[in-house]
Amino acid sequence: MKLFANIKTFAADESGAVTVDWVVLTAAIVGLGIAVIASVRTGTTDLATDIQTSLTGGSVAALGELGVNN
Repeated sequence: MKLFANIKTFAADESGAVTVDWVVLTAAIVGLGIAVIASVRTGTTDLATDIQTSLTGGSVAALGELGVNN
């Protein structure tokens, strides 16, 4: 009869339910983070390409030419 008492106690214990809740909540947050990264990645790549294009076309003034109006 001790086996049935242990099974009844195990079934009534709710500490495992809290762990399951936290695992589900953590999985939802991780999934949401992945979805946000996936949606922002394209815009970030386009912005990086625009910055690279702007920097490639620029020129750097020599030290003696700074502040000189042509």
